[in-house]
Amino acid sequence: MKKMNILSIVGIAVMSFVAPSILFGQTPTQEATKKFATLMNMIDRYYVDSVNTDEIVESAIVKMLEELDPHSIYFSAEELKEANEPLDGSFEGVGIQFNIFKDTIMVVTPIAGGPSERLGIMPGDRIVQVDDEQTAGVNITNKDVMRLLKGPKGTKVKVFIKRDGEKNLIEFNITRDKIPIYSVVASHMIDERIGYVKINRFAKTTINELRSALTKLKDSGMKDLILDLQGNGGGMLRTAINMSDEFLSDDKLIVYTEGRAFPRENTYASYDGLFEKGRLVILVDGGSASASEIVSGAVQDWDRGLIVGRRSFGKGLVQRPMNLGDGSAVRMTVQKYFTPTGRCIQKPYDDGVEAYRNDPITRFENGELLSLDSLKLPDSLKYYTLIKKREVYGGGGIIPDIFVPIDTTSNSESFRKTLNKGLMNKYAHEYVDAKRSDLTNAYPTEDDFVNGYSISQKEIKEFRDFVANEGIEITEEDWAISGEAMKVRLRAFIGRNLFESSTFYRIIGELNETLLEAIEILKDGRFEKARLAQRTF
Repeated sequence: MKKMNILSIVGIAVMSFVAPSILFGQTPTQEATKKFATLMNMIDRYYVDSVNTDEIVESAIVKMLEELDPHSIYFSAEELKEANEPLDGSFEGVGIQFNIFKDTIMVVTPIAGGPSERLGIMPGDRIVQVDDEQTAGVNITNKDVMRLLKGPKGTKVKVFIKRDGEKNLIEFNITRDKIPIYSVVASHMIDERIGYVKINRFAKTTINELRSALTKLKDSGMKDLILDLQGNGGGMLRTAINMSDEFLSDDKLIVYTEGRAFPRENTYASYDGLFEKGRLVILVDGGSASASEIVSGAVQDWDRGLIVGRRSFGKGLVQRPMNLGDGSAVRMTVQKYFTPTGRCIQKPYDDGVEAYRNDPITRFENGELLSLDSLKLPDSLKYYTLIKKREVYGGGGIIPDIFVPIDTTSNSESFRKTLNKGLMNKYAHEYVDAKRSDLTNAYPTEDDFVNGYSISQKEIKEFRDFVANEGIEITEEDWAISGEAMKVRLRAFIGRNLFESSTFYRIIGELNETLLEAIEILKDGRFEKARLAQRTF
């Protein structure tokens, strides 16, 4: 007994020296929390200057989350409310989705139908000044952006924009408005049997909007559907599941999620969708992410339809909002999602947030937008579809069944400058404002305009003079290259200003190389040659 007592004492001494956290029941997380709290207490008591504790804690949280993955994000109480608005309903303001990148407000996209889109503000624009207040290089926050840009309908705000390729700032005077946040931004018949639906986000209202659109298209004779998810960055997981359910029958697996703290959870088709039968083509590109990839992946894995376009973004992480007790919250990555074949399409982020966000540029520089030959895929990422056993790949986005290279044939220097300065939209706005009554009389309906309106030679000259007055000369050589594309864009902008945003998409589709390819696929027999299983649904 005496020997056992000595050994016990020695054992306790060793444990006390090596692992005091184990002895006192503290986990590594508790130790780290204690360390952070000790540091904060020292800063509060001893630091040479006064400190805004809330700000440095928030900065620490942001940096901490950046070390985890590119999609775990912190929101203050005010930021959280603002971030939820695009998914919840409408709001009053200038109508942009934005990110703060390198201490500058970057426009992700102008919201369809909002005042910023109508004026020609474009994705990638950087807002460097709002009224008299500088917004670049001043540690701008989401709260600051909301304070500057949101406001009651009818009030005005002046923004100065730095646009790539433009030496001077571009000034826009925006009248704030009630911002419509529609998910289905276009829905129409392409011909007597092909319907087209474009969706730009996955929100709470998306499924009701989609079902309404599908019902109207079927009543118009739709037999085939082209679902355009190009540029759709995602949204709500449940909406992606319900959208997939519109196309998949019985109890087919749509997606499953899994994480370290969450066991695998399978989600299956559960109700009769409105388009479970019929030929389906889904359009994707590098801007199609998250929820868009869930829908595309489920349709592809079940051989239900063809995916056409370019490789999607590659976001396969699921975030869950978690409150921090003071109204602020984090959207923390808690799971990965997997397509029915077991693919995780999350692209790597080992090289850090900066490299991750620059991936679109990397794809362009590697030639991937022109050819898939530059994309090297190991066999370890190969999977097989569930019915027809076609090869598909994971590990970095949904790779389309039929690749469509980006079309650069209409690009010219003056076309690029005119587009970058938003001059086609600006001209269209002034043109419609001056001739609205005449145009309305000549084209009383959207169909009349889409089918009957064309740009006259007189209007072409007026437009080129307008552009010249803005400092850009469209040479004859450039017009020979880009003239037809400019005329289509002018018609689309004029149509949008005269009618609504959906008019724009009915016309601009003439320049959408992926949409045009999808139409040909449905007409030339390639859909049938793809060996799909749509007839079994």
